[in-house]
Amino acid sequence: MSERIIVIGAGIVGASLAYHLTMKGAQVIVIEANEVASGVTGRSFAWINTSHGGPDPVAPLRAAAIAEYRRLQSELPELNVRWTGALSYGEGVFHAPSIYSAQILDLEPNLKHPPERAFFAADEGALDAVQATHILIAGAQAHGATLLTQTPVLGFQTLNGSVTGVITATGNVDADIVVLAAGTAIPQLADQLNVTLPIDASPALFIRYKTQPHRVNTIISSPEMEIRQDADGTLLAAEDYIDDAPHNSAHAIALKTAKAIQNELHGVISIAPEVACVGLRPIPADGIPIIGYLPNIGGAYVCAMHPGVTLAAVVGRLVAEEIVDAAPAAALAPCRPERFQS
Repeated sequence: MSERIIVIGAGIVGASLAYHLTMKGAQVIVIEANEVASGVTGRSFAWINTSHGGPDPVAPLRAAAIAEYRRLQSELPELNVRWTGALSYGEGVFHAPSIYSAQILDLEPNLKHPPERAFFAADEGALDAVQATHILIAGAQAHGATLLTQTPVLGFQTLNGSVTGVITATGNVDADIVVLAAGTAIPQLADQLNVTLPIDASPALFIRYKTQPHRVNTIISSPEMEIRQDADGTLLAAEDYIDDAPHNSAHAIALKTAKAIQNELHGVISIAPEVACVGLRPIPADGIPIIGYLPNIGGAYVCAMHPGVTLAAVVGRLVAEEIVDAAPAAALAPCRPERFQS
């Protein structure tokens, strides 16, 4: 008999877990407190960015991210990853080949102030994280998964030191394993199981503009802007959160960023913010994903990580193999939650 697995959280991480678990024959129920992709997934710049600025304990995961998304695209052809490449310049360490002025303008002819030198990661891309999450959930449902939205988890059923299901307002749901994949809500869920997980809710700004199409071809990351553009002309931007002062509100930053974009790009005649919001990213205190069975209690698994979009495909596959096949993944060894237990 296949295992009954509850996945708590229907963002892109939970959706990938559900899809990969069902593909391995598990009976999966996805339980979401709100709606699919209603959390930080819907407020993500969704750059599949495999580089990292310093020593990286999860380098094998990042290195596999692009190949895993290409695998997913072969399984789910409607998954639309735009493999445009990423152009980066300014201060910082960049793990990509150097290109120079003429090549830069070949890639981005609308740059008003192209740098003399930039770095181009030709194999990187981005996706619509909300659409991708719905596609993964639909793929899981096609293989028998059940989705319960507007269903907050109120507590856990336990027996003899193991989790046996969850408690919701509409009743109890039994399971052999419960996976916590609810982003910034994970610490509160883990607390109910007497496990402390230090996960910060780290704010970042996500902005969506309507402007002229075909202004930007790649993902551009520079001191002035971090932007990409969809085929329909929608321009997406990511900005750092500063504070909650009125002049640093999401809308105020969106207007400042719009001016910066107009200063940097030819042909941006009008640019109007459609969405400007703060997303809360679940970032473990040491910056390393937390993935694995919870210590001191059976039947509970956690998956908390940033960047969630980049790692969703590879982690979804590896976690499904760990849970269904009982095959521990060496790439997940640095991520185990036991490291936080005193």
